[in-house]
Amino acid sequence: MAIERADHREAVWWEVRDEIGWIRLNRPQALNALTPAMLVRLEAILDAARRDAAVRAVVITGAGTKAFSAGADIRVLNQATALEVREFARLAVSVTSRIESLGKVVVAAINGHAVGGGLELAEACALRVAVPHARLGHPEVRIGAVAGFGGTTRLPRLIGKGRAAELLLTGRLIDAEEAHRVGLVNRVAPAERLLAETESLVREILMQAPLAVKFSWEALHRGLDVGTDQSALLGADYFGLVAATNDFRVGTAAFIEKRRAVYTGS
Repeated sequence: MAIERADHREAVWWEVRDEIGWIRLNRPQALNALTPAMLVRLEAILDAARRDAAVRAVVITGAGTKAFSAGADIRVLNQATALEVREFARLAVSVTSRIESLGKVVVAAINGHAVGGGLELAEACALRVAVPHARLGHPEVRIGAVAGFGGTTRLPRLIGKGRAAELLLTGRLIDAEEAHRVGLVNRVAPAERLLAETESLVREILMQAPLAVKFSWEALHRGLDVGTDQSALLGADYFGLVAATNDFRVGTAAFIEKRRAVYTGS
């Protein structure tokens, strides 16, 4: 499926502006609830973003002011068979895996409530910025379900097993300030400043050496899947890889000479 560089169609909106790709979940009348068709489109957009050298980072947000995403569309789930629900969840896991392993920084600009599968999309991102009125959590148990889009894996990695267990087992939602306090979101920004502050954070990252950013994220992400010694060795390997880049020579020379480095991504 070909994705145009600026494409505002359907329930997922996509645009590239000055090195940043913007994804907007675009079903505000349904609180940006996720459907299988939306996930298929997200897969295609993310694959296009991976291939597009002009896209150096991606921001995911929601339309409207009420919700980033209310998660899986409950009407879809209610009418689906068990096998269809599993396939829906596996499709979502494929999307969240793409977000996490895109090779480019992905940041969630959480413009409202992020619950269930909506929060799972945000959890797959490298960073999260939320508005003060946002509420976040996994209420799946309250409808007899499980956080099956990756939440049972990523939430404890972000906030610890104990806190994750409380949210997953009670279905309780927390506000943005508590989410910030426990490490679920990185920053809280006023609604009118959300996209600007998210973009500012992204551009701060884009000022750094591109391969150093890419390898740092990969070392962090992959290192969580192995033991401490293996993780540390993985970091050492990435350090060695980045030392072979021109940007490493540029950055270290700029430090010695007390000037600002200009990176080329090579």
